[in-house]
Amino acid sequence: MLDALRRARHDLSRAELSTATGLSAQSITNIVRRLVERGLVDEREPVGSQGRGRPAASLRLDPAGSYAVGVHVDPTVTAVVLVDLTAAVVAARRTVAASATTPDELVTAVAAAVTEVTAGVPPDRVLGVGIATPGPVDTGAGVVVGAPLLPGWDRVALRSLVRDATGLPVVMHKDTAAAAVGELWHDPDPADFVFLYLGTGLGAGFVVGGELLPGSTDNAGEIGHLMVAPDGPPCPCGQPGCVGPSGMPRTLVAEAAAAGVLDPLPHDATDRRVDAAFSALCARAADDPVAHGILARSAGRIARAAVTLCNALDVGAVVLGGPAWSRTEPVFLSIVRDVVTATTEARRVHEVDVRGSALGDDAAVVGAACLVLEHAFSARPATLLIR
Repeated sequence: MLDALRRARHDLSRAELSTATGLSAQSITNIVRRLVERGLVDEREPVGSQGRGRPAASLRLDPAGSYAVGVHVDPTVTAVVLVDLTAAVVAARRTVAASATTPDELVTAVAAAVTEVTAGVPPDRVLGVGIATPGPVDTGAGVVVGAPLLPGWDRVALRSLVRDATGLPVVMHKDTAAAAVGELWHDPDPADFVFLYLGTGLGAGFVVGGELLPGSTDNAGEIGHLMVAPDGPPCPCGQPGCVGPSGMPRTLVAEAAAAGVLDPLPHDATDRRVDAAFSALCARAADDPVAHGILARSAGRIARAAVTLCNALDVGAVVLGGPAWSRTEPVFLSIVRDVVTATTEARRVHEVDVRGSALGDDAAVVGAACLVLEHAFSARPATLLIR
């Protein structure tokens, strides 16, 4: 019932809820009473009626019924948010970058931020903490397994570290998967899409039939080695033209420096310094044809990867988001849309919508909080456990 109320775009009557869930009217009455008593559902009596009979009361989720914390661990910044039961952000904080600190120091900073965002909220209404982290991950053990963009983060038991530091239940997933779940919570239509995550690195989340496709070990979406341009930048795998380096801010900043658009950065420049230079490159693209061309070339390569994914999964949409999205959207969106619209194999059967995420740059951190809501209230039995 909670899932049905969450997915509805308007308040539901008991009769509509019965139709949506398949439950009998008596079951609806009994369950609604318990949910109202627990503060999870708000039942509003009608104000008036234009016709005969008493109009039906309306049911909606009570935003203050429960809360969840989301944490996004990223090489450039660690974000922490608190969302309510409708997944609306109530409070937010930013803290140290993962690439500039140790895991223990990061967890200490995260715990402090969690305390700040949950201040004033009844402790018994905070369901837990969701963590979105670069992959690969071992979600069964709650471990970050040697994330390529986080040097030194090898077999870090992040879930247990955060659980012990906060005293809250914790669920963990890849940032790309979390972003896709967040998109589902905020915009359930269409039910089939590829989420292209643009950040320090590039990845994807897959949703088919309204469900996340996590893969056999929850590591689906590592698309960085899709070949998109034989003349593209070199990849650590030894082959040129992989989409991962083609879309990375560090690569694009280096290309901009080589073209004279930006001052060169030292080889060992920190991720935050690269990110600042990337912001400068994106800002210059509005007026500088060379800067625009660098981003446009990257967008074309990412678009080719998007087409491959659309052809493989036959999805109805490509959604772009992540920490780099708002800076790249003015160049990327139209290019990706044009390429996908013109070249997907199923275009004669159905359109593929290409759009920016409803959550924009905050897709992963809000999605991390939505992981908690998903695990607590999902109608799918396999997810009803927070480790």
